[in-house]
Amino acid sequence: MAEFDPSKTEYQLNISGEYHNTLDLEGFARMMKDPSYCYKFYWLEAIVKLILEGVTETTFDAVIDEMICNAWYSVREFHVHLSGMQLDGQVRDGLERAILTLTELSNLPANASKVEIKNAIKEHNTTLRSAKVQLTNMVPYRALAGFFDNVGVAVEWEKKTKLIENIEIINRERLLLPYTLGMSSNLKKEIRFQKPWIAMIQDNAVAILGWIQYEKVKWLQNNNPEVPGLVYKLMPMDEKMRKLGHVRKLWEGILTFSEVRDVFTDKPVQPKEYDVDHFIPWSFVMNDELWNLMPMDSSLNSVKSNKLPKWDPFFIRFVDNQFLMYRMIHEKDAIRKLFEACYRDNLHSIWAGQELYRKGNSKEQFYNVLQKNMRPVYDSARRQGYEVWGKG
Repeated sequence: MAEFDPSKTEYQLNISGEYHNTLDLEGFARMMKDPSYCYKFYWLEAIVKLILEGVTETTFDAVIDEMICNAWYSVREFHVHLSGMQLDGQVRDGLERAILTLTELSNLPANASKVEIKNAIKEHNTTLRSAKVQLTNMVPYRALAGFFDNVGVAVEWEKKTKLIENIEIINRERLLLPYTLGMSSNLKKEIRFQKPWIAMIQDNAVAILGWIQYEKVKWLQNNNPEVPGLVYKLMPMDEKMRKLGHVRKLWEGILTFSEVRDVFTDKPVQPKEYDVDHFIPWSFVMNDELWNLMPMDSSLNSVKSNKLPKWDPFFIRFVDNQFLMYRMIHEKDAIRKLFEACYRDNLHSIWAGQELYRKGNSKEQFYNVLQKNMRPVYDSARRQGYEVWGKG
């Protein structure tokens, strides 16, 4: 079973039973120690998932394809940088570069399915080859380094043929490794999973995948310090997580008393004919806070998608609508009740409760509070790579 030990701030794998007598579990726990790039996590994750599908032998090529699929959504939808950025602004991580290359070649959407991604890889495999080969340079070998600590064999990391021989010697004479490697070259190189390890991984898959996820999140958060809610950005999210029902009722109530103008078209919002959307994309902020939500023309919502609106002139119009809501909250009991219904799902930011929605703000004060808190988030999204969108 797996257990989280907060005193050590690391994910502990406690696997009991026959495996303690036959497998080097400490070596397995070191497979993700001291990574240089994020693709070390995706390598092990891909292996575990392939084993769960019943695969006993595969190739570097197939594992890399699995890694691209597993990292696709984080890179494409949420602009997560897998290993940060170089000082010259270039992507550091080879897996991220492979995904961006495939994006340019295929025009696949961020929410493409695994089947669609693998079909696109197959179609563009020749062009992707150099990026995929780079991913196999060291990780398949270095991932086994934790098993070599106590075996007394001088591992020659820079000589691949000798390295494979060392792996075979260690596996045959001293301990059983999770996998061994064949003698084919580059992406065709075989990976053979060992039966006892297959059994252990299948029996403890939930714990192992949880451990990988935990270590991956720590790494990604360190390399994306400005990105909020990163733990939610590793896989497609269920749209049911969106909590906009009470916000929509609030704006419906406001529309019964006053005209509201669309932030982007500057035309009156028509009751029942609008969407509630985020000014700064949900895919970046990962929340449904009221201070970031607005009614907007339904026909523009899909066009805007997860892009950032131009700050000027759209932020000023956005503030106009937010201040209209603010005034009505304090002037009309019916609107106040609809506002209070948003507490559970849409009002969690301390600054919003203490500064933005408190009674007595002038429009200038309200604007300043909203700008002071939203602009840094907006700028972080821009630095992360979110595209800026402006109607017309």
